[in-house]
Amino acid sequence: MEKVVERFLRYVKYDTKADEASATCPSSASQMILAKDLAKEMEEIGLKEVSLDENGYIMATLPSNIDQDVPVVGFIAHMDTSPDMAGADVKPQLVKYEGGDIVLNKKENIILSPRDFPELEEYVGRTLITTDGTTLLGADNKAGIAEIITAMEYLIQHPEIPHGTIKVGFTPDEEIGRGADRFDVEKFGAAFAYTVDGGPIGELEYENFNAAGAKIIIHGRNVHPGSAKNKMKNSTLIGAELAGMLPSNETPGHTEGYEGFYHLNSIEGNVEETKMNYIIREFDKNKFQERKAAVQSVVDALNEKYGDGTVVLEMKDQYYNMKEKIDEVKHVVEIAHQAMEEVDVKPVIVPIRGGTDGARLSYMGLPTPNIFTGGHNYHGRYEYIPTFSMEKAVEVVVKIAELCAKGQ
Repeated sequence: MEKVVERFLRYVKYDTKADEASATCPSSASQMILAKDLAKEMEEIGLKEVSLDENGYIMATLPSNIDQDVPVVGFIAHMDTSPDMAGADVKPQLVKYEGGDIVLNKKENIILSPRDFPELEEYVGRTLITTDGTTLLGADNKAGIAEIITAMEYLIQHPEIPHGTIKVGFTPDEEIGRGADRFDVEKFGAAFAYTVDGGPIGELEYENFNAAGAKIIIHGRNVHPGSAKNKMKNSTLIGAELAGMLPSNETPGHTEGYEGFYHLNSIEGNVEETKMNYIIREFDKNKFQERKAAVQSVVDALNEKYGDGTVVLEMKDQYYNMKEKIDEVKHVVEIAHQAMEEVDVKPVIVPIRGGTDGARLSYMGLPTPNIFTGGHNYHGRYEYIPTFSMEKAVEVVVKIAELCAKGQ
């Protein structure tokens, strides 16, 4: 199991930052570099039918070692890292945590502190892998890749552990919402799968937000301010007005658990034109429709006030709550729950306050709940992952394979 750490430390050296502005797949050339090396490594450890397509999707098979016919199970992770933070020149640090603050970068005075992240105190006596404070770490989702490959290698090296046919899949561009775009479910050939893409140890997730994106363009009219009375139409002020018409307490900074939100993700503009990008999130399908209708209502009200065509809204659904699909095959969650208990990990069932490849794959005919990698504080300089949690994730994957072989 210790190989999982060695693999992870190697993978994070690849800069696989996704690029939302790119029209290619994968969106960054460096993802393909990692993909080629992963495909080679998977062949070397003994996986079969290893394939890498032109879009950066990797698939491989671990053949069954039992006589009985059992459903094929898959394990999936993504290769890209978030565009929210630099992912180049990652310098991981191994820290034996004895409590208190961790100085990530003395020169820049960057400190990982339990005052800001109290869950750190749960890992006193454990070894943590941190950043050096200048980049993200990349546990989302290179930890998942390392854990899946290590689990497959362990099963190959321990043929006494029974397992059916197992499929492995690694995807590009999950962080920019494209991870499932070109995933060939039929080729993958699994009855169900698990993304190994969750957070702290024990997380087991089969619910996620319904999601929509709203692109808003506000058209203004610029006139010299000295003679602008009753003539100027300032698009930036209309944008501020629009933001103020949505509930101020229903934003990411004010919500948790099953509470949805409106999130103003970006705004830029001048008097003539302002562009706003919102994301809309809600677990309940009916409330999701109500949130979208509320945005439309605000836009309609502003157009009535300032003139038709002043505010142009383009709203598009992005993904849906996988719970609707997972409930049809709830035993898939029960297998993961039992696997965690059998390797002394306490299952923590929580909703995903975001999206995952698994959400879209579930609607593409591949039910795919999500299990933990062990990481914390994804997408930023304070990201870390306990090595203990990574080793337990490997054990969970192995145990899921074993339970599936027993028809459980």
